[in-house]
Amino acid sequence: MQGKIMVTYSLICDNDNYLEISMKEILENEKIVKLLKSEFLKGVRNLNVESSSNDSKIILSTQKELYTFEAEKKDFADLIELAEEDAKERKLFKKGCEAVNIIDFVTL
Repeated sequence: MQGKIMVTYSLICDNDNYLEISMKEILENEKIVKLLKSEFLKGVRNLNVESSSNDSKIILSTQKELYTFEAEKKDFADLIELAEEDAKERKLFKKGCEAVNIIDFVTL
């Protein structure tokens, strides 16, 4: 196999956050309902706040910086090791951030 792959990765850190919250859970919180009413419907009384049966989720997660590098197609099986080497060369690894997450790869 000849050709190249463009690999995109991010760092995985110990203090990364990830939380999925359903709209139902959000609308059950009195503080949020009060905020919505005061922000969008000032001066209006006797309001109900509801969501549709299609229960959407909101994801709260740590914002990550993405890094890219090129690799040979023949090195596809070693992409994680190559991403780790690239992160070491760039001196990205710090205390608590010592792993990589492959986000995407595209053939060039």
